[in-house]
Amino acid sequence: MCLAIPGKIIAIEGSTATIDYGGVYKKASTITMPDAQIGEMVMVHAGFIIAKVDPDEAQKTLSVFAELEKAIADEKAKKPDE
Repeated sequence: MCLAIPGKIIAIEGSTATIDYGGVYKKASTITMPDAQIGEMVMVHAGFIIAKVDPDEAQKTLSVFAELEKAIADEKAKKPDE
């Protein structure tokens, strides 16, 4: 199973895109999606852009991840240190 987080293309140089995952920047190949453009939201697997994502859907996914992160932090705060 693969879990991917939407990222935004912030630069393209040759066949390599720089993807912004909320402040974490990674490189990905555009070979599988040569029409990818700066500003688009994409999904990356194994270093290759595999899909473009609707910006609204990407935001929904990112919101779910943020809620999950908050719930985990809240749960950890409730438990005494082990």
